[in-house]
Amino acid sequence: VRVFTTKGPVAVLSRRAWSPRGSDRFYHLVRLKFYDRSVFYRVLPNYIAQVGYHRDPAVTAAWDDLPIKDDKGGHPNKKGTVTFARAGANSRTTQIFFNLADNANLDARGFSPFGEVVEGMDVVKSLYSGYGENFPRGDGPRQERIMFEGNAYLRKEFPKLDSVDSAVELVEQLTT
Repeated sequence: VRVFTTKGPVAVLSRRAWSPRGSDRFYHLVRLKFYDRSVFYRVLPNYIAQVGYHRDPAVTAAWDDLPIKDDKGGHPNKKGTVTFARAGANSRTTQIFFNLADNANLDARGFSPFGEVVEGMDVVKSLYSGYGENFPRGDGPRQERIMFEGNAYLRKEFPKLDSVDSAVELVEQLTT
């Protein structure tokens, strides 16, 4: 998948062998243009860059009712891997994050990478991180407000955040 961000392009190679359900969900969301104009609302240097609320809160709400089951995992959360966020067992929906560092602490907690950045990691590391952690742990966006107000809230209250302009599938079958 080629992800065009406000900072430049990023290529993500989905690895179905690592996380079949996660890889399939990502593929379908990209094909549906779900991530187009989504905002990177949580960027923490040396940790993660997170995106995955749809610009339209009604679309986010619809997907929130469609979680996928966990994958067994096995591939570590190394720098450059891409993983679905989760809020407990079998709770992955649309939120994904790019690991900006080796985050081995996430492995035992059920965070199963489904892909990796193969081009543009410098772009991911350059995403705006000045707002810090999300509320209540920091001064960043409130996830509840993103869910109910979408990009209108983020653009008004956090105008420096970067976003995905578009994400496009590039069909290439690999055996690894």
